[in-house]
Amino acid sequence: MQKRRVGILISGRGSNMQALVTAMRQPGFPAEPVVVLSNRPDAEGLEWARAQGIPAPAIDHKAYANRMAFEARVHQALLDAKVDLICNAGFMRMLTGGFVDRWLNRHLNIHPSLLPAFPGLQTHQRVLDQGALITGCSVHFIRTEMDAGPIVAQTAVPVMPDDTADTLAARVLAAEHKLYPHALHLVASGAVTIAGERVVMTPPIGKVPTLMWPPLA
Repeated sequence: MQKRRVGILISGRGSNMQALVTAMRQPGFPAEPVVVLSNRPDAEGLEWARAQGIPAPAIDHKAYANRMAFEARVHQALLDAKVDLICNAGFMRMLTGGFVDRWLNRHLNIHPSLLPAFPGLQTHQRVLDQGALITGCSVHFIRTEMDAGPIVAQTAVPVMPDDTADTLAARVLAAEHKLYPHALHLVASGAVTIAGERVVMTPPIGKVPTLMWPPLA
């Protein structure tokens, strides 16, 4: 199978980008990282990517007159790298419908909640404030609405009684680093297709254990 060419968009340290690149470098992974782009020239993840031999240019959104001009430059950089799939990995820019439509069903994002619950920012504090007992993370195909789109994979993370937003965020992030490569593998291998606005797995998933939290005695 020919490897799918992946472009990764970041805005900061890119810990999910690092997890994706590390996974893609493993034998048999059906995708390869070909470019890392950031809208912030000072993003720490750019140096890490360059040290791995991955082209990692910065495209500063502040240098462009509007979002469309910025996105046109990002789009061209992805085309120049012959990208098949895009992964947002801490990319903190909302994208217009024009960009989303160009990469429809080829553009993934990870969000630190069990979508459709708790979209947007300040996720972990909101989870705690509302007394949720289980949270997690979700990988989904991007749509124009924030944190919306067909969900590829999710991981559940129990909320502990003494959790703060920071401790919960750290545990969810550790789960993200495992979930995102798994989801990308599913998409790049062709195991995932889209029917309407839902993900279809091939072959279908069988029965799995149920998570109960707090657990039964």
